[in-house]
Amino acid sequence: MEKLQETPNYLIDSIHLNSAWNEIGENNAKYLGEGIAMCVTLTSLHLYLSGNSIGEKGAKYLGEGIAKCVTLTSLNLDLRENRFGENGAKYLGEGIAKCVTLTSLDLDLSINSIGENGAKYLGEGIAKCVTLTSLNLRLIGNSIGENGAKYLGEGIAKCVTLTSLDLDLSYNSIGENGAKYLRKRIAKCITLTSLDLYLSINSIGENGAKYLGEGIAKCVTLTSLNLDLSENRFGENGAKYLGEGIAKCVTLTSLNLDLSINSISENGAKYLGEGIAKCVTLTSLNLDLSYNSIGENGAKYLRKRIAKCVTLTSLDLYLSGNSIGENGAKYLGEGIATCVTLTSLNLDLSDNSIGENGAKYLGEGIAKYVTLTSLNLKF
Repeated sequence: MEKLQETPNYLIDSIHLNSAWNEIGENNAKYLGEGIAMCVTLTSLHLYLSGNSIGEKGAKYLGEGIAKCVTLTSLNLDLRENRFGENGAKYLGEGIAKCVTLTSLDLDLSINSIGENGAKYLGEGIAKCVTLTSLNLRLIGNSIGENGAKYLGEGIAKCVTLTSLDLDLSYNSIGENGAKYLRKRIAKCITLTSLDLYLSINSIGENGAKYLGEGIAKCVTLTSLNLDLSENRFGENGAKYLGEGIAKCVTLTSLNLDLSINSISENGAKYLGEGIAKCVTLTSLNLDLSYNSIGENGAKYLRKRIAKCVTLTSLDLYLSGNSIGENGAKYLGEGIATCVTLTSLNLDLSDNSIGENGAKYLGEGIAKYVTLTSLNLKF
């Protein structure tokens, strides 16, 4: 760490340091921060320091160092599990706020107990980065709550040139109001082409799903959507609202949905299928409805809608634990048979009691594929 201070600062425009899980502590974080501060011509900084117990003082030193790097265009900072709390998040947010020329920011502060105040400080810092085109923000398991989601959303909304947003707030108890705040702010990002949103286990319920669906519907320039809302208890109504939102994204080419363990019924599967069917330019679809309750009729509805996606080349369908039975397998086999442009198929129907007849129906459908190069089946 100390040797970084000895290198002539005008010779360094890029730093890539991986020292994860090395017990560097706050003192070595201090040396690192001081060294970084001397590299005044840096344009790219990548620090991987997860699991190092740097604490809030260590975060302060790093934040102060980053604040001196006013020419940065790319910043990647992985500080997972470092026990720095809301004050550490404050120092980092203040440092990031000084990097006004950033176009790419990748920040992973998961499992640091930053709470809603820490989220506020980060949101304020991000709001200053008005030239960002790519933002990856992972704050898994930080108890930020609905207010934390609000503050982050307000910051993100200031980044009006964003084309790519990857936001992971899993395990944060944001609830339906947090989802509402995110809806309002994400809708402001009108230049987005890629959106990855991970909100698993947040108790957003059907109202939260409604708000998110409304927000997604505003992102009319999206070509890629990745949405993880697993274990959020929104049921068939929530699935309906999400389907309605997805239906508005008519320029999508890639869609990944993880809606597992959400008490989605056959009607919920119907609503989702109707939304997906509107995405007529899709080439890649990854749909996870594992451990819901769609039954054979839900499989039937999916068959009808997936058959509309005539440009698909890649299909990943996870329907384990849905009691679809052999008839459901039959319907899926019939739907798959119409996707004649597929080159890759991944199908998980485990824990569905499809029996040998169901396997037969699937085999008959798959037999129609003369262009498949990759096939994975589980049942």
